[in-house]
Amino acid sequence: MRDYLLTLCVTAAVTYLLTGPVRKFAIAAGAMPEIRARDVHREPTPRLGGIAMFFGLCAGLVVADHLANLNSVFELSNEPRALLSGAALIWLIGVLDDKFEIDALIKLGGQFIAAGVMVMQGLTILWLPIPGVGTVALTQWQGTLLTVALVVITINAVNFVDGLDGLAAGMVYIASSAFFLYAYRIWYSYGIEAAAPATLFAAILMGMCMGFLPHNMHPARIFMGDSGSMLIGLVLAAAAISVTGQVDPDALRIFEGSTREATHAALPVFIPLLLPLTIIAIPFADLVLAVARRTWNGQSPFAADRGHLHHRLLEIGHSHSRAVLIMYFWSALIAFGVVAYSVHSASMWIVLVVVALSAVGLVLLLLPRFTPRAPRWAESFVPPRYRRPTDAQEAVSGAAGADVTDGTGEVEEEPEERTPVAAGVNGATAVGPRSRFPDRRKAGSSR
Repeated sequence: MRDYLLTLCVTAAVTYLLTGPVRKFAIAAGAMPEIRARDVHREPTPRLGGIAMFFGLCAGLVVADHLANLNSVFELSNEPRALLSGAALIWLIGVLDDKFEIDALIKLGGQFIAAGVMVMQGLTILWLPIPGVGTVALTQWQGTLLTVALVVITINAVNFVDGLDGLAAGMVYIASSAFFLYAYRIWYSYGIEAAAPATLFAAILMGMCMGFLPHNMHPARIFMGDSGSMLIGLVLAAAAISVTGQVDPDALRIFEGSTREATHAALPVFIPLLLPLTIIAIPFADLVLAVARRTWNGQSPFAADRGHLHHRLLEIGHSHSRAVLIMYFWSALIAFGVVAYSVHSASMWIVLVVVALSAVGLVLLLLPRFTPRAPRWAESFVPPRYRRPTDAQEAVSGAAGADVTDGTGEVEEEPEERTPVAAGVNGATAVGPRSRFPDRRKAGSSR
């Protein structure tokens, strides 16, 4: 565990330290696109954050190669080299897109090529464990097609969810944390060495996201861009393919007693392969809904819009930070719930806890529909939006004729100012309300 923690910390440190210089480089290179209609940020923000994340990935692999307990991963397996080759290719395509806005079909073709490069170097699905049936060996073509499809779907799922500050990096960090726990358990609890590459990939991915998040939290100073979102999507897919397609469930039979029980013991990894990736179920659901919505409206599946899940959270009244935290909550609930079920699949307590937390999540989703008020004795411990209005505030609101709110349930005490807009015939001045957003161009549009 110490070697994995060291690799994680080095990856995070390199990513964090390089993000600042990368931001300056992105500004100098002009990688700051104009604000689009679907953007939620109000000022042009540099992209190319994936540059720092890629060098963090390289640093993590170099450090792991020099650690005694992790060096065997590079000696006995070609998967780290396959990952680095595919990551370098997808990263270059992302950098070009962040700067020059290349066509979506060209990016899709690059994703297929990157996945094919990894398959050619051995990172592929060899067999498909099916619960209740056992292990089904795949032909070379079947394994290749399934691997390429899984990589491309995962890359685009992560890319689609990258719409709010800190959202994609945080959700992938949560997914990789859950995946690390599961792969580490297979590697050290069962002694199955084939799970070692997936454990290493998940640890490095955690470091990449952890190092970038401080720069990307709202308000973000830099975006990861496609160079970052496609990169972390590919690394996450590589970890899933490695542990799912390379670990033979028959090896678990020694510990579980039968092939069927061994297959069920690895169920949380088979589910990500079949869906694919329940560990990133939220981004995958967003991807499916986006493709269906755009196709239904007669648009290209790659045409950008404001119908993503995070956009809908903003539309119903959630703030930027609250929308991100809600997405974090649901991602963690699904990912860690699956991992916990894999450890104690016979326990009903896990199911009950997941159901209870799901109810909490539904309450959080509906929070803008009502404004809960804390009791008087607890008002000093809660934000102002949850405090009851005082008598003076109610009197002022009644005199004004209507309460003026800021969208969070708080009453604004400052009266509306009026400014002259036109002069009448007799010298009288007509007045009108001054806009709360003097410059609508800066108030802007959503990301």
